[in-house]
Amino acid sequence: MVNHIAQIAAKLPEYGLDAMLITSESGERYALGFHGEGLLLVTRNGAHYTTDGRYIEAAREQITGARVELVTAGNGHLEQARAYIQREDLHNVGFESGSMSVDDHRRYSEKLPCILTAAQNLLDGLRASKDEEELARMRRAQEVTDAAFQAILNFIRPGMTEREIAARLVYELMRHGGERTSFDPIVAAGANGSRPHAVPGDQVVDTGMFITMDFGCKVEGYCSDMTRTVALGQPTEAMERVYGAVLAAQKAGINAARAGVAGREIDGAARRVLQEAGYGEYFTHSFGHSLGLDIHEAPNASPGEDRPMPAGAVVSAEPGVYLPGRFGVRIEDVLILREGGCEDITRSPKDLIVL
Repeated sequence: MVNHIAQIAAKLPEYGLDAMLITSESGERYALGFHGEGLLLVTRNGAHYTTDGRYIEAAREQITGARVELVTAGNGHLEQARAYIQREDLHNVGFESGSMSVDDHRRYSEKLPCILTAAQNLLDGLRASKDEEELARMRRAQEVTDAAFQAILNFIRPGMTEREIAARLVYELMRHGGERTSFDPIVAAGANGSRPHAVPGDQVVDTGMFITMDFGCKVEGYCSDMTRTVALGQPTEAMERVYGAVLAAQKAGINAARAGVAGREIDGAARRVLQEAGYGEYFTHSFGHSLGLDIHEAPNASPGEDRPMPAGAVVSAEPGVYLPGRFGVRIEDVLILREGGCEDITRSPKDLIVL
């Protein structure tokens, strides 16, 4: 089981913290390799986790490196956290400022005898670089996604709706080993393809249309993500021209993707290809985003990202061109960034598929 308690503890001195309070689902998963809707305190030399009766048996079986305690009606999460903070003499405790609500922060501040310090960067910095256990899970999630794509190609027929195709994608992801989807799938046919985050609806797919499908699953908590645009029947020359430009842009971005390079440079390599092809104004989002336990993490391969990308970052590669009222094309793979380049863990073909 993936467990990062030691890595979090080792970072606490750098941030001047005595402990880190972790309350989000993805933070809990990252730290413990387990999610039980609990409360975790990681100190410099230990960890204390509380959960309720729904999860306590599994937590005690699966969690290592932390003391696991049952919460009750008379001895809840905050009461036990308060006692632990007093017992361990913890003064400055970091919290997940990127996910904690204002109301929760007020509640914790009132109940806990410590200073709560915003420390989202501590977890984000660690989570940006995936270790080999995490990467193995993401590779398996991508394998499931590739298998679902192959299956959906044999399913699509003229007369189906976007919604039917989306439902089948969910089924295929689960059938091939996904735990759940990593986000609601996007299926956009014809003119709907010009909307990057179109919601599958009653649009009927027909010959002559592009169909863009963006989907992914989770395996042991870790996400996959993939987009393919296929043609139903023979595409027009204009459709083929846009598809070729998007594919060339994606390849240029992938060639530029490596650890130590700023996200904007990766984005820029792809963006220049589309600008030169005359489609620059129709590429309306970033080249890619990091993913892991969450489908959108940091850092991003985007025009505003100045930070060097770390080794072990997992980043999507998804340029697109969206022509309003006509059609859209997006092609997306997932990359693992290394010092000298990147590894593309998406195996599905990228040349235009005509069904």
